[in-house]
Amino acid sequence: MNSISGFQGKSKLKKKYLKPKHQKAKVFRASEPLLSVFMWGINYTINELTHVNIPVMLMPDDFKAYTKVKVDNHSFNKENMPSHFKVKEYCPLVFKKLRERFGIDDTDFMNSLTKSQPICFGESAGRSQAKFYQSCDNFLILKTLHSEEVEQMHSLLKAYHPYVIERHGKTLLPQYLGMYRLSVEGNETYIVVMRNIFSSSIPIHRKYDIKGSTVDRDASDKEKEKELPTLKDNDFVKDGIRLYLLGVDKQKLMEMLEADCDFLSKMNLMDYSLCIGIHDCERYEQEAMECMAMGTAYSEEDEGESSGGQPVPGSPNNGEVNAVPTPPDSPHLHHKNSNASEHEVYIQSVRGSIDPVKDIYAIESSPESPRKEIYFMGLVDVLTQYGLRKRTAQAAKTVKHGAAAEISTVHPDQYGKRLCEFISKAIP
Repeated sequence: MNSISGFQGKSKLKKKYLKPKHQKAKVFRASEPLLSVFMWGINYTINELTHVNIPVMLMPDDFKAYTKVKVDNHSFNKENMPSHFKVKEYCPLVFKKLRERFGIDDTDFMNSLTKSQPICFGESAGRSQAKFYQSCDNFLILKTLHSEEVEQMHSLLKAYHPYVIERHGKTLLPQYLGMYRLSVEGNETYIVVMRNIFSSSIPIHRKYDIKGSTVDRDASDKEKEKELPTLKDNDFVKDGIRLYLLGVDKQKLMEMLEADCDFLSKMNLMDYSLCIGIHDCERYEQEAMECMAMGTAYSEEDEGESSGGQPVPGSPNNGEVNAVPTPPDSPHLHHKNSNASEHEVYIQSVRGSIDPVKDIYAIESSPESPRKEIYFMGLVDVLTQYGLRKRTAQAAKTVKHGAAAEISTVHPDQYGKRLCEFISKAIP
């Protein structure tokens, strides 16, 4: 009897052990097929890299290499993914090395782009009509490219990678982290991934796009109507903006800017901009205090209505108490359990503390500054060649405005030096 019972027990155990296990497939939900495919592609390419032996040194062929995957008639997740698509990653080993140099882990890179869909936040008004997306954690920026810009990126990478290595990553140039081609529903879209110049936790109150020129460098009335407009050189001067930096910070900034401009000049590149974002610490603290007071007021109203058990009509936090702003979403409300004793702690936390690991483009204002500010500065749009089209534009603008006019289209050497002079003059 015991032997039979033992046999039955072993039989059940064996049956349970042999039960097949099906691998869970990751679902990528997005508002448009392009983003679903992008998220799928990032997950696929990063996971594929884990099976590759990464060389100590890159070879010339690594700058021409690519990986490509094609998916046809797949049966999984059809409600979220198109049935036919292709994903191509350019120079995977080069970009992996760059991510390492910039201190970005592949897993963190993947999670930023796949945990939730990137959000489109703008489209350039220029000839390129590029779209811009932001990762769910605000850490990364995606920009669509034209095919000729992809060619320019290939040409730039050969010099960009050794330059970044030589500079030990100390540069204001865009931090290029990956480049892809997505083929979805018969359309091809090229996307480059870059680090966000601005912080994920410190909001920007003013933003400028600086080229160092004065002709046609005013933001349009339509642009100025936006909540956070991108202003230009003449607006910068009219607003009387000064960048109050410590002497050592000014020296570091100008050394990086001059080195980067010299590099771009040697690559025959121009028409780039220095993007400047300004965080006003005192303004943000005031906004935080006002939002906290608002949350406290609604909390008191809620307590008054507690006998009915219903939220206060019209309450912005749906009846929940102690709503406080969470960077960079101020003045939107985020619910947080707190009490009066935590008030000062909270205010200290939103005064704009820089994370040196993430906020690499940030510089605090000097003690001599009239107001406490944090400046975010980085170069953008660095892929324009000074070719025939730009030379023609330069000639036309010179005829229209005169040889002495500060037009934006000039030789790369002059372009870089003029931008450096403009920024240097803005630092007292």
